[in-house]
Amino acid sequence: MSINRWRHRRQRGVTLVEVVLFIVIVGVASVGIMEVMRLTTQHSADPQLRKQALAIAEGMLEEIQLARFTFCDPLDPAAETAASPAACTIPEGPGQEAGGVPRPFDNVNDYVTAYGTPVAYATDAQGNAWAAGAGQQYIARVTITQEALNGLPATESLRIRVSVAYAPGEDIVLDGYRVRYAPNSIP
Repeated sequence: MSINRWRHRRQRGVTLVEVVLFIVIVGVASVGIMEVMRLTTQHSADPQLRKQALAIAEGMLEEIQLARFTFCDPLDPAAETAASPAACTIPEGPGQEAGGVPRPFDNVNDYVTAYGTPVAYATDAQGNAWAAGAGQQYIARVTITQEALNGLPATESLRIRVSVAYAPGEDIVLDGYRVRYAPNSIP
């Protein structure tokens, strides 16, 4: 009978050592899970930031694609009749000409200072800053390169790349093209 009593007493509960070990193991596991969650949250991009960056990139690309791509600056007297840049007194090229208008510029070439060299923009066409919150600001980088497209020579076709960073190492990059289909269109 003393053996049954011994088994019965032994099966009644857990010892203090077992409870302490259980608490330590659960605590270590909880700390590990919380650390993984913290790292995941810290390194994941906020979907709202991505959407805002995408909207900025789309808006900037559209603004540039809607600009004229003419042979001459709109202030040039030959702007509506020139058949090539050689016929212009103020030919269009990368960079804004003297006396040019502010953003939105009067020609697609005005958005960069040289083909292949990115130019950074921190505001929209009205001069409002693109704020990302928490003291951060979006920067749109615009690169325009001459590139042949579907049989058109590189002088008649431009590739426009807009890149907007929204998190460390995370960029939205959009590419578009602008061809010179109405080189004398000066409203």
